[in-house]
Amino acid sequence: MCHPEARFLKLFPRLLLSPALEVIRHRALIRELTRREIGGRYRGASLGVLWSLASPFILLCIYTFAFGTVMGGRWPEPQATGTHFSVVLFAGLVVYFLVSECMVRAPDLVIGNPSFVKRVVFPLEILPWPMLLTACFHCLMNTLVFIALRLVLDGEFSWTIVMLPIVLAPMALVALGISWLLASLAVYMRDIQQVIGMASMALLFLSSVMIPTTSVPAEYRWVYQLNPLSFIVDQARAVMIWGVQPDWKGLFFYSLGAVAFMYVARAWFVATKRGFADVL
Repeated sequence: MCHPEARFLKLFPRLLLSPALEVIRHRALIRELTRREIGGRYRGASLGVLWSLASPFILLCIYTFAFGTVMGGRWPEPQATGTHFSVVLFAGLVVYFLVSECMVRAPDLVIGNPSFVKRVVFPLEILPWPMLLTACFHCLMNTLVFIALRLVLDGEFSWTIVMLPIVLAPMALVALGISWLLASLAVYMRDIQQVIGMASMALLFLSSVMIPTTSVPAEYRWVYQLNPLSFIVDQARAVMIWGVQPDWKGLFFYSLGAVAFMYVARAWFVATKRGFADVL
């Protein structure tokens, strides 16, 4: 008889590689769902996919007017001298938009596709992947807007921006984990959809997207430091604006935590999906 320990050791590599194997096995389906997600988002719009460039630019104008013009905002960090407020702000928004898009859309992944749940052969675990890839597509568009904005306002360009995908990779894993978690919870707790909007705003305003952590009063600084956005936003600005390499050691440990969170969230989704059909 095979001991439980031996059986676990035998299955462990398979469990560890299961998300990657899942993507490889269903890559054609994920690609098609991603194409439909992006195409469907802009179908019928006069500007079509160009809205993926126009939307972040419009939001940037609103934030810049509110915080930079009306409130006289200036980025307080010394290295920001000579850098336009809009540039520093938008670099943080690039990271925030990647996560918030997944957060806002995740609760509808399962409850919005009841036909998928009732199909025994449909791999529900892949549902967050097309959404994440769509968010990554929009992140690419936002980055292009940022580059154009930087050239126009500051007249310069940091070559270190090529490291941005490395910086954003662990944040994408966190977004993937959040998607699995929220997609599952929304099936059993419909109030999740009402809370997500407020949580998304809290994630924005209680992070270094809007203000550097060093400028927050010491007694409240821990709130910003615990926000998973803050560290990645700081590293994104390092490579997008300041022209320096990210904190590789911090990025390594952040990545370990992101991977662990992703696996736990996926395990939760797999464990709870058995009851989806009964609830829906």
